[in-house]
Amino acid sequence: MFKRFRLWRENRRIKEMGFTAAQWEAAIADWPVAERYKGAERDALREMSFRFLARKGFSPGGDFELTSEMVLKIATMACVPVLNLGLDWYDAWLTMIVYEDDFVPNRPYHTEDGVVHSRGPTLSGEAWHRGPVVISWQAVLESGEHARNGQASNVVIHELAHKLDMLRDGANCAPPMHPDMRTGEWHMIFSAAWERLQEDYKHHRPLPLNDYGLTNPAEFFAVCSETFFEAPETMKEHMPEVYRLLCQFYRQQPVLIAIPGM
Repeated sequence: MFKRFRLWRENRRIKEMGFTAAQWEAAIADWPVAERYKGAERDALREMSFRFLARKGFSPGGDFELTSEMVLKIATMACVPVLNLGLDWYDAWLTMIVYEDDFVPNRPYHTEDGVVHSRGPTLSGEAWHRGPVVISWQAVLESGEHARNGQASNVVIHELAHKLDMLRDGANCAPPMHPDMRTGEWHMIFSAAWERLQEDYKHHRPLPLNDYGLTNPAEFFAVCSETFFEAPETMKEHMPEVYRLLCQFYRQQPVLIAIPGM
């Protein structure tokens, strides 16, 4: 009964918003990842994006003015990771706050030397464990395969990966496993990849993803996730086992499998 009511309420909300397929297409036209989704899959992504907007609240940070095109694009980026998982994976939070540019959290910040500062460093995004997702619109515009120091970047997918990770024992590179996945294999493969890339970083060898992912396990999962969607060929080539596990987790294969004779 509750599910039927929720669906009715969502449908009414979507109708009130009045978004059209043409508006959605225009909003995501400059995001190459969206071109990966065709036919019925593209229709499903559009439908989910509308439902995402019906479920979540968008609030501007400061004096920034959000437009319909902005929220449609952000919603689509947010829905790509859960396209084959379902929006219920995002039920634990309700609000997205969007700043025009990078922002400074208004809270105490502890540096490694033990000093407590009144405010933290500038951020392009953050996901609160029991709160909203906060992102910079400028960072959204800078999404791409080679967007950050030549590496993949997508602040929306990054922060939403944190939210998925938090569903099981907090953000620690251990999101909930599907029944056909093995937790032990996930831990072994991600740990081995983490250690190998740490060594590569120490010896100044090229990395297949942004080195911010080496900050801690939570950031590793988030950076691997944005790389998986924005630069899947790079990940499959240089981190094939991590790529395989992310295919299993997200229920997607962003690198198309070649069919003999075609």
